Amino acid sequence: MGHKFKALISALKTCPIVPVLTLDDIELAASLAVALQASGLTVIEITLRTPQALTSIKLMKAAAPGLFIGAGTILTPKDVQASLDAGSDFLVTPAISSTLLPALKTAPVPVFPGVATPSEALEVYTNGFEYVKFFPAEANGGVAALKAMGGPLPHITFMPTGGINAASAPDYLALKNVIAVGGSWMIDKQALIARNFEQIKASAKRAIATL
Repeated sequence: MGHKFKALISALKTCPIVPVLTLDDIELAASLAVALQASGLTVIEITLRTPQALTSIKLMKAAAPGLFIGAGTILTPKDVQASLDAGSDFLVTPAISSTLLPALKTAPVPVFPGVATPSEALEVYTNGFEYVKFFPAEANGGVAALKAMGGPLPHITFMPTGGINAASAPDYLALKNVIAVGGSWMIDKQALIARNFEQIKASAKRAIATL
């Protein structure tokens, strides 16, 4: 594990909840990053689901250099390169493919490949990935599924995302094979629409305090 991965893992252990954000307004990016960093969050993921995503990553990194800011919804080798060019600290995929996996293996930043089954988890592990995303978590059996996978696959660590909320997050984090959980419950969506960044910070702080 390189120093970049060690630093990211340390940040996840400090605050094991990861906001997964889809931004379509780059004017929100800088102030949102500052608010999230001030709340105590350490790692955030920006999905590549909007044309504004890559620019948002650049703006957020400039505004909140203390945050680890990663790119999610990585689907193609082109997405990998574009995310690296934007300065992403890490990459997250919802799934893997025969064309995507080689690009992930050569990426110079930490990568969380997306898996949904034990077979997929073992496949990415044999390709050098000890930390993986479990997605969509709730739809694929949630806590019970991850607990079951921990028996035969104790060397793989998961970051589940998909359908997780404030009530279920602690159950996931109680598992030995879970490093962190992703989701959007910690972001006050109405406050984001209203550009009330103090309220966004307060909402995130409350989410952290419940862990």
